[in-house]
Amino acid sequence: MDLFPYVPRKGQLEMVEGIRNAVRNRGHIVIESGTGTGKTICALVGCLEASLEKSNKVLYLTRTNAQQQQVLKELREINKRHRVFGIGIQGRQSTCPLVRRDPDLRSGTPEELSKLCSEKKRRTVEELEGGCKFYEATIETPFDEIENYAMSEIPSVEEFVDYCDRRGICPYELIKELIVKATVVTAPYAYFFVGYIRETLLDWISQPISELVVIVDEAHNLPDYGRDVKSIHLTERGLQLVQREADEFGNIDILDGLSVLDVVSEVDHALQMAVDEYLLDEDGLVPMRFLEEHLMHAFTLNSRMLELASRQMMIYGELIRERKKEVGRLPRSYIYNFGAFLNFWMNIDEQYYIKLIVGGEAPSFEGYCLDPSLATAPLLDCAASVHMSGTLSPLVEYRDSIGLPVDTTLKSIPSPFPKKNRKIFFIDDVTTKYDDVTRDPEIIDKMGDYLVNICNAVKRNTVVFFPSFSLMQRFLSNGILQRIKRKVHIESRDMSQTELMETVTRFKEDAAHGSILFAVAGGRISEGLDFPDRELELALIIGIPYPKPTARQRSLLHYYEMKFGRGWEYTVRAPAYRRMLQAIGRLIRTERDVGAAVILDRRAKQFSDRVEVFPTKDVVEDILQFYEERKKGANTLKVEQENAKNSYMDG
Repeated sequence: MDLFPYVPRKGQLEMVEGIRNAVRNRGHIVIESGTGTGKTICALVGCLEASLEKSNKVLYLTRTNAQQQQVLKELREINKRHRVFGIGIQGRQSTCPLVRRDPDLRSGTPEELSKLCSEKKRRTVEELEGGCKFYEATIETPFDEIENYAMSEIPSVEEFVDYCDRRGICPYELIKELIVKATVVTAPYAYFFVGYIRETLLDWISQPISELVVIVDEAHNLPDYGRDVKSIHLTERGLQLVQREADEFGNIDILDGLSVLDVVSEVDHALQMAVDEYLLDEDGLVPMRFLEEHLMHAFTLNSRMLELASRQMMIYGELIRERKKEVGRLPRSYIYNFGAFLNFWMNIDEQYYIKLIVGGEAPSFEGYCLDPSLATAPLLDCAASVHMSGTLSPLVEYRDSIGLPVDTTLKSIPSPFPKKNRKIFFIDDVTTKYDDVTRDPEIIDKMGDYLVNICNAVKRNTVVFFPSFSLMQRFLSNGILQRIKRKVHIESRDMSQTELMETVTRFKEDAAHGSILFAVAGGRISEGLDFPDRELELALIIGIPYPKPTARQRSLLHYYEMKFGRGWEYTVRAPAYRRMLQAIGRLIRTERDVGAAVILDRRAKQFSDRVEVFPTKDVVEDILQFYEERKKGANTLKVEQENAKNSYMDG
């Protein structure tokens, strides 16, 4: 079966064949392939050509809505050769008409919104007050009409939401009905890696996990995502919300003479003690039984009674949830969440977790999961899995981190774009290495001089990637903006997504004048945004973006050293390399793009075994010469093409 809808480019048939073979053999494949290689269409075709033979379903996991739209767009092209139905799904936050119209509901978790939705549907069916008008309209609408639209158009989630909005019906409920008919389902990561959401999805699609082929797009995010999914937090703000809920619903005794607020008060006390005793800079390791021993001493309880207290709070919180649901409020209980946190914290598996005190404006306790394979283990139960990204090297590290078998296929597909269109320089007399900067603070001033000289001499759209917001702030405090004679846009840590995109848009619109954008490597701008053509022509990397040596990072390094014997490589060098490549990767998005990158750190040569970097003694001259050479090359190519065309016409 040949489902590929385009004339294949270099490397695409190799990618399709590798994926098809892995899926046919019920195996796993990890692919690194740069922008423009057509990963989405290759993954769909490779998986479908193998899956349709066995009636397996394909679950395509994405990190952004734009990636999800791309999956469905490519599926429409496949449908021109062979009929394959697919659909996208997103959470109620994006698709439920009630949530989208009620700001109070938008903060609801998937579990809370699910409970609220069930209650409203029950009231609708039983014709009681407090039902849902959208659900009522949905069950009265002929399903055939909706199904015909979805089957013929294969709409994106956004298009389907608009279609349903015009009819006053619920897209979330209809997607649940349509999904059973789909061969391809595209969804956010949470639909597979969060346990109860995965079970719900499998129930909707009526397919056992053993008959599911999973594609993980932008897979370099998966290790961190897996750790986040399995980690827990308790903040000062969370304790205040527990107190407020106890004031509203009653501060009951959960054990004889021990109330909810008694426990809140002592946990808050312990939090302040942990800040004083264990916090160093951003975070600090907390002894495994620090909180438990503090509470047992304060209340003269043993561990069994303390655990019972946590379960009693969960029971009380469940009652509060029900009372809120009955009156149409979000069924959330902070007392339940507090009890659940304490219960998990007391029973935490020390083999895979550390306990931290985290500083900042809102200090918190955190149970941090060191091993992402706890979240990704269900991949081993699937028929097959495909993992793709433009920056996954070293592939062995990715395979090991998420717990894939050692016989997993590892494949790198070279970029199809001209290699000569990108050049990476590095400056070897500066660095952001902590010891060097501490010993010689003038290094930062020297980096600032390089930055100013490049920005003022090379009048092309330029993104400056700092390793952290704090270092960016140091440059700003040193007055860097007053020295740069071009418009500078700045990414800030607390920007909303809308504000960020407005900033990026203004930067792109200034391309004709060559503007500057300050951003952070590993941040939202360095991943997932496209800057084709002249929207970005120069990237400056201020220092190697090594992770900060926090208590969390040191523990991660130790864990990987003990598990794989490669702690530094897996937790420091590889992530820094990926962040650099993600930032530099913004330069070349099409075969016509030309871009230069400059790494302001002598340690760049440590990565010369993975990426070609060139030392420079006159960085401005070398950058300008690179653009001049590429301009001559482009003119020569244009003349050659014109001559070939004339020769053909004459002939």
